[in-house]
Amino acid sequence: MKKFLGFVLVIILIVGAVFCLRKPVSPKRAASQVAVVTSGYVPYILVREISGGRITPEMLLAPGSEPHSFEPSPGSLIAVHNAQAFFYVSPTLEPWVKDVLGAAGENTRVVALADAVIPTDDPHVWMDFDNVVKMAQLVQETLSQLDPKNASLYAENFTRFSQEISALDGEFKQVLLSCENREIIHIGHLAFGALAKRYNLALTALAGSSHDGEHSAKRLTELVKHIRAANVKALFTEDAVSPRLAQTVAVETGAQLLPLYTIEDISKDDFKRGATYQELMHRNLASLQEGLKCQK
Repeated sequence: MKKFLGFVLVIILIVGAVFCLRKPVSPKRAASQVAVVTSGYVPYILVREISGGRITPEMLLAPGSEPHSFEPSPGSLIAVHNAQAFFYVSPTLEPWVKDVLGAAGENTRVVALADAVIPTDDPHVWMDFDNVVKMAQLVQETLSQLDPKNASLYAENFTRFSQEISALDGEFKQVLLSCENREIIHIGHLAFGALAKRYNLALTALAGSSHDGEHSAKRLTELVKHIRAANVKALFTEDAVSPRLAQTVAVETGAQLLPLYTIEDISKDDFKRGATYQELMHRNLASLQEGLKCQK
């Protein structure tokens, strides 16, 4: 596979100036910026946060793409080959990344952000606030090594980010301390296990850790029965799940539908706006407060 990727990369580099290739999603980057490529939105927004917007990474995953089963384009290979740094979360979350790493250039720093945290079976490690701070610190250290002239800026931005996350954690603890219901029933995949565990909540999801699998009729029937039996008034869903599926469950059970944001994939509007990790987690807290009937 590596030999094949190498051959493909050579061909692409030769004819890239002639043929129009599909490029990663990103605004134009100034020539003075560090050339950074990220797998998806989690590393993308952390690079933006820590660099203070000074670095605009190229993001391989287009907004709304399925992060677990993405297929890299020729343009993706070129971007990673030319980058000074490539940030991704983990091979568990992004199994396709192995096909990209073979294209990394000799001077490309490859950084798996999940290496900064304690290993876990749950690939959605950024849903734990302690973990996301450690991931941000790894971004800060890497950028400082690549761009030592701005190391103090990156350090200051990391300090600000960690303080904001600490405050956000305090909000979650306060709001989720006294909820009438402590079970998150998610018409989606198991992306919120770390969050639920941190705040002593139960999580029941329709699918496993990846949302590209099919939902069995048996599992769906069992979930509907559980919702009715527990008299659940609110369900949670995500953008990556078919609206028709979530609405069907809501109609069958009479429950309200509320959004949760995994942050691993992002809508086009939120991407264009540059929605931050903090903003998206605040939205999650608002939905949880409403759906679980928590008193602030």
